[in-house]
Amino acid sequence: MLTTPINNRQKAYLQLHLAVLLFGITAILGKVITLDSIALVWNRLWIAVLALIFIPGALRGLKTINTPSLLRFIGIGIIVALHWITFYGSIKLGNNASVTLACLATTSLFTSILEPIITKSKFKLVELLLGIIVVIGILFLTGVGESFYMAILVGLVSAFLAALFSTLNKKYIGSQNSISVSVIELFSGFLFISVMMPLINSFLPQNSWIPTSNDWIYLIILGVFCTSVAYVLALNSLKELSAFIATLSVNLEPVYGIILAVWLLNEDQDLNLDFYVGTAIILLAVVLHPIITKYQKKRKQLNS
Repeated sequence: MLTTPINNRQKAYLQLHLAVLLFGITAILGKVITLDSIALVWNRLWIAVLALIFIPGALRGLKTINTPSLLRFIGIGIIVALHWITFYGSIKLGNNASVTLACLATTSLFTSILEPIITKSKFKLVELLLGIIVVIGILFLTGVGESFYMAILVGLVSAFLAALFSTLNKKYIGSQNSISVSVIELFSGFLFISVMMPLINSFLPQNSWIPTSNDWIYLIILGVFCTSVAYVLALNSLKELSAFIATLSVNLEPVYGIILAVWLLNEDQDLNLDFYVGTAIILLAVVLHPIITKYQKKRKQLNS
């Protein structure tokens, strides 16, 4: 029986959705790990880098990256670290993974605005409209009260930072070694927090920088699978997919994460019909994008 070979674009979609599934677990782990947000990210980063450097070719690939590219990826790594700090900060502030994950779905809206500016690509009205559809979904998802406002605000900042680093990675990844770039970005994030520790301890003191015995297993899962493996897969997919497609697909992360939160953390008492309507709207936006894109390509071919 003959099978159709998977092309590069299909492979990129598979890599991206596997990464999204792994990313969906991070909020659950972030809630059960007892460390404060900055200490949590700091530990996540060094574990992830340690896992990556043992992959064959990871360190060798660093030699092929020139100085301007190296500096760009270091800067992007700092943005990644800030994204994760605000992401876990939002979870800790609201003590609710579902609310933070819902806020994260605004990433596609931010990307639809940032990508044309940063990559000098053509502005696509359809992407902005799909981003707005996602926001409508979020309005249904977040039927929460005043006590969650700060968590929502920090969650939205996290979504903006996610859109920013995804778009910058799309612009600069090119044919670079995805694993080596991941090492640079994650290590620079770790280094940034390490250098800032005196300032952090003065203004945002962490209860502890050292994980408890119960935290270690969750941190290893978070650092190795949900960071090292997922980050490389997501970065590699950007070689074939646009930043907007990537972030729109990442909107499935809140869906996966919220379902897991309901199942594992019993957050279903905060969810109602609005949650299911909002989830359906987000899924609709994700499904509509490839359909509209395919239709536009066919129409363009017919007109040419």
